[in-house]
Amino acid sequence: MKPVSEMSIGELAAFVASHLKASGIDVVLTGGSCVTIYSSNRYMSFDLDFIGGRGAGGKQIKAALLELGFREKNRYFVHAESKYYIEFPPGPLAVGDEPVREVVELEFATGLLRILSPTDCVKDRLAGYYHWKDLQCLEQACLVVADNDVDLVEIERWSKHEGMLDEFTSIKSKLTKGKMF
Repeated sequence: MKPVSEMSIGELAAFVASHLKASGIDVVLTGGSCVTIYSSNRYMSFDLDFIGGRGAGGKQIKAALLELGFREKNRYFVHAESKYYIEFPPGPLAVGDEPVREVVELEFATGLLRILSPTDCVKDRLAGYYHWKDLQCLEQACLVVADNDVDLVEIERWSKHEGMLDEFTSIKSKLTKGKMF
């Protein structure tokens, strides 16, 4: 296996998630690092946000990450050989007001990674755009749509549930493949 210093964000996420799984801790990758993976690095995040499920107590996570050479620094876990850092935001695993509908598994040479589906990744980014008017989140959503199969009907349904149907209608053309900023 390659050294931590040479791992891509996806490889590192899979390495960490697989080690946590072996320690009895289930996690799902969320946030901007999903965009990095789904956009083939056209957007770069350095923050691996894992939402924990069964077995994800703080002491158990810390002990497992120490075994991999990570140390706790404020609310993050850092590794001397990596530019990426790990965070465990509080759950539950949700996008906006709804639970995540689909978690997919991606296989890397370093292990198996459970990650938001491309559709839920777009919802996650649109939540930031809808609720905080963060234009970077909208751009990130467009990057994911451009490179992945995304269910725009489901995103429209979810947007309506979030009270953002008018906003979705106004940006829908930007979410169509090839319609980048």
